[in-house]
Amino acid sequence: QQQSQAINPQNIAMAEQELEMVTDLFNRIVGSCHQKCIKIENAQSGELSQADALCIDNCVGKFFETNSKVGEKMQKMSQQ
Repeated sequence: QQQSQAINPQNIAMAEQELEMVTDLFNRIVGSCHQKCIKIENAQSGELSQADALCIDNCVGKFFETNSKVGEKMQKMSQQ
């Protein structure tokens, strides 16, 4: 026997908000790292150089590290 779960509008709203936040973060990472790392001549060829790929990897890593540190700092501030 399978139990049916009622759809909770509050949970849907929270999931939608989280999806918007993740989408925004993704778009900011793509925009920032593309601007910093992708050279015009490489963008036209459709191929990433090894240097471009390394730059993107470092950029994304720094973005997440910074985002994590800011989140931790804000959490500490809200607990005071």
